[in-house]
Amino acid sequence: MKKGPGQSVRTETQTSAGGVTLRRLAGGLEVVLISIGDPPRWQLPKGLVDKGETPEIAAVREVREETGIEARLGPLIDRIEYWYQSSESGLRVRYHKFVHFFLMWETGGDVANHDDEVNEARWFAAELAIPALAFRSERGIVEKGLVLAAGE
Repeated sequence: MKKGPGQSVRTETQTSAGGVTLRRLAGGLEVVLISIGDPPRWQLPKGLVDKGETPEIAAVREVREETGIEARLGPLIDRIEYWYQSSESGLRVRYHKFVHFFLMWETGGDVANHDDEVNEARWFAAELAIPALAFRSERGIVEKGLVLAAGE
């Protein structure tokens, strides 16, 4: 695929993992979301699977790093895929990304302890988390995660 005279676009595959992390309160279930970017947008915590990691290990690590929350891993909710483009050293790169999302349950930690790539981490009532999410695919992941959670 050419993008101009002599400039080709490199294609790479990326694998990420993250979670729909829940906690039960008297008022119902809450979901932890992160705000990133400028302008800020709410999304699920996720990140790249490091060499030698499984998606399961990466999901727990990413939730801990991005939200400050320790979590117990549950079942795979779904794997989504999408394409995006970025620049790397001035060259365009096309990425085919796969993201594994797991159901997770909070076991400790504090949202104030998120890493500095995140603007804010916050607990949302489950019914408010879905419309707050910036990406339709992640809204669907939370909906599926809540159905799974109801069976646990």
